[in-house]
Order: sequence, then structure tokens, then C-alpha cells
Amino acid sequence: MSLTGHHAVVTGAGSGIGRATAERLAEAGCQVTLIGRQVSRLGVTADRIGELAFAAPADVTDPDMLAAAIEVGRDRFGPVDILVNNAGAASSAPFLKTDADALRAMLALNLEAPAEASRLVLPGMLTRRWGRIVNVASTAGLKGYPYVSAYVAAKHGLVGLTRALALEVASKGVTVNAVCPGFTDTDLVARSIEAITGKTGRSEDEARAALSASNPQGRLITPDEVATTIVWLCGDGASGVNGTAVPVAGGEL
Repeated sequence: MSLTGHHAVVTGAGSGIGRATAERLAEAGCQVTLIGRQVSRLGVTADRIGELAFAAPADVTDPDMLAAAIEVGRDRFGPVDILVNNAGAASSAPFLKTDADALRAMLALNLEAPAEASRLVLPGMLTRRWGRIVNVASTAGLKGYPYVSAYVAAKHGLVGLTRALALEVASKGVTVNAVCPGFTDTDLVARSIEAITGKTGRSEDEARAALSASNPQGRLITPDEVATTIVWLCGDGASGVNGTAVPVAGGEL
């Protein structure tokens, strides 16, 4: 599959799924604008990819910073053909200890930022009658998990946004899909493991095993498995796939 000549924007590109996705897109020939908050990590991703990558640091929850980063990417590589909304995070607390500020923070990062990024790139996609938007949701967007109610609510919202927007653009050459990874071997899961060990006294191996147990394959998903799915959704071979939420979770759902 070739995506040569296309320009992709990947948020949260400094590590994990975002880095793997940027690398796989570049391998397919894409020019990639890397967006994220941590300049050093973006630099590592850019160095690994080479001349097909450009780092544009930004906090995606700040609309002005996000717009500026995307515009800088356009100046470098031209119109945006592919948007991968990957930036995200999860906070953990019982529902009664999840206040309004915690809920707003999860919605801002996991739902509002992808919506804003989509608004910024969609007009050009519609004009050119070709575009791909892939939202990195979670199995938490398809089922419930305890102690992460704000995150679950935000990811359910992202899946709903995916399905609604997909129908609006279905006849206009643009597809909108979500991927829904299960527990994946990323920094986010590493922080979850730290929280489990700190609160329960379990060892790191025991905490990792507890998370892996939700996957019928008995393991964590790898970032590259998610990235490969994302890149497939961006190709012409997936042009009939629209409005889906694809689990990458070993059969959990």
C-alpha cells in the first residue's frame, strides 16, 4: 500500500501508538506532521523518520496552539489529507471522587481536541474530495471500566462523534473511523501499572498480568498493531470502511 504524496497529521506523536503510527505512515510514503506537548519526544520521532517528518509542538487542548501547529505543517508539506487523533490520557478515581474539573479535563483532551482538529482539516478534505480521519478511541469507548468513568465517557463520546461525522461526509470522498485498542504497552498503561502497585501493593508483574487478563490472548497489545490498523484505514483499500470502531483487543469485545 502506498500513501506517497499524502500529508498526515498525527497528534500525540511523541511516543506509543502515535510514534508507531507516524513511522508506519512514513514507511507508506506519507509526509507527517508530528504534534505533541513534549518537544524532546517529538524530536526523537522526527529523527527516527527523517525528512518525511516535521515536529510541530503544541498542546492539543489549546485551540490556538493546535491551529498554529497544523498551519505550520501545511506550510511545510501542503494540504492535510490524513488526520490521526491519537493524543489522549486517562485519569483514575472512583466516580464520587471524580469532580467536574476532572471530567472536563478528560473531555477536553479525549473528545474536544479531536473534534477541533477535525474542524481544522475537514474543509480542505471536502474540497479535494479525499480524506481520512482516524480517531484513536479505546475499548473504553465500547464498554465500561470501573474507576475511569470520565475517561470512559470521553471515549464513548469520541466513538459517537466518529459515527456521526462519518455519515455527514460519506458521499464526499472522506472516511471517518475509530480504532479501539485494549490495554496497550504504552506509557499510559505503564502509569496504570504504577497506580495499581502503589494502591494495592501488587508487584509490577502482577499488575501487568491483571491488565493483560482482559485480553483473551493474555497479553498487552503492541503500539505497532494499532498503527498497522490505522494505516490500513488510511489506504484506498479501506475506502468502503466508514463510521466503524475497530477493536484491537485480542477478542475482548
